[in-house]
Amino acid sequence: MYVNRPSIRCVIIQRLVAEVGLGRVGAVLSIEVSRLARNNRDWYRLLDLCGLMDTIIVDDEGIYDVRQTNDRLLLGLKGTLSEAELSWFRQRAQAGLLSKAQRGELILGLPVGYIKAADGRIEKHSDRRIREAIELVFKKFVEFGSARQVLLWLRQHDVRLPARSEHEGPIFWRLPVYQTIIKFLRNPIYAGAYAFGRTATSTRVIDGAAHKVRGNRKEREQWTVLLRDHHEGYIGWEDYERNQRVLAENAQMKGVMVRGAARRGISLLAGLLRCGRCGRKLHVAYSGTHSQVPRYHCRGAALNHGSDFCISFGGLRVDEAVTRETVAVLAPGAIEAALKSATDTTAKQSELERVVALELEQAEYEAERARRQYDAVEPENRLVAATLESRWNTALQSVSSCGRGLKRCARNVTSNRCRTARRCSSSQSDSMRCGIIRPPTIGSENGWFDS
Repeated sequence: MYVNRPSIRCVIIQRLVAEVGLGRVGAVLSIEVSRLARNNRDWYRLLDLCGLMDTIIVDDEGIYDVRQTNDRLLLGLKGTLSEAELSWFRQRAQAGLLSKAQRGELILGLPVGYIKAADGRIEKHSDRRIREAIELVFKKFVEFGSARQVLLWLRQHDVRLPARSEHEGPIFWRLPVYQTIIKFLRNPIYAGAYAFGRTATSTRVIDGAAHKVRGNRKEREQWTVLLRDHHEGYIGWEDYERNQRVLAENAQMKGVMVRGAARRGISLLAGLLRCGRCGRKLHVAYSGTHSQVPRYHCRGAALNHGSDFCISFGGLRVDEAVTRETVAVLAPGAIEAALKSATDTTAKQSELERVVALELEQAEYEAERARRQYDAVEPENRLVAATLESRWNTALQSVSSCGRGLKRCARNVTSNRCRTARRCSSSQSDSMRCGIIRPPTIGSENGWFDS
């Protein structure tokens, strides 16, 4: 019996070898003996056992006695040719696969937000809610500069993102997790690029058996195929590269010059200062009654070599001096900054309001669809009618919840506009009453490194 699946074929050849070794087989019958095994290791093992246990091999071309030199030589050549034939098939298939990938036509699967057109091209999903939800993720990452902050914002405002439970399965909506945001940010397909060969497969020998580990990520320079401007993207390629740099800089414990993501604490310069002696990143420690007094110090040499601390200084005067300098630079444009901040706040609320409005539109469609299904059922069929009625009630509850969320967003937009007007008027009056006093230069003779 010929089985095409390698795993099942391996089990069959192992069972055949075991039966021959126990002396329970007098003859091995096969249409073509070269199909019994696809590698010389299993094939010659079977031949050795057949010769030892006086078992003959029969196919449609003849009867072979493995103990005879000519028969063993012929069977060995058949096994070698069978293994070579399989290798040639694999090479040709791999070459065709690579050729199709180099043209950007090999589409093994598409992530959420893209569909395959009838002519084979990659297009954006036709659902407007899916498109705008994905665009919102990229906009928030540019705003926050952190994938975790994007996740927290989405979950705080109960914004759901599209997802699939399996390959090419139906799309459903759920609250995102961290890996959901990372997949959106790291996949180059959202930048309009076609990439093939981003991962590699490594083989390890465990307990005498080969185990393949798939999914090992490769560097971009090692990708097999990368075609930019292949299809319409949600962001540009420059934006994609900037996002990758931000993600790399946010990673912790990735080198001396990696800035790291902003962490909890009141210090302004965490992750930005470097030691003037060893070049390592300065650590921040907090003291005081409520742990609100920062202090910068270098612990690299002490941790790695057991030597003394390089430098250590208080952070209050440093942060205060940086704050004064920053305010002095930004003070002439205080009104413009206040207007821009208010405009950005209103735009953020509008984005959230847009998301809720699309969710409400989808919920209304689902409710109307449930109503039509309920109206189409016969009243006497209570088993089906009860289920459809329950679905309709659930859809109506979702519509009510989305409606309340949309009203809250509208109230927030109105209150933000009122606060914007008051803030702008106060900023204008303050700038007319007060002048700008230039603070002393940081690092003057009075110094603050010895605090």
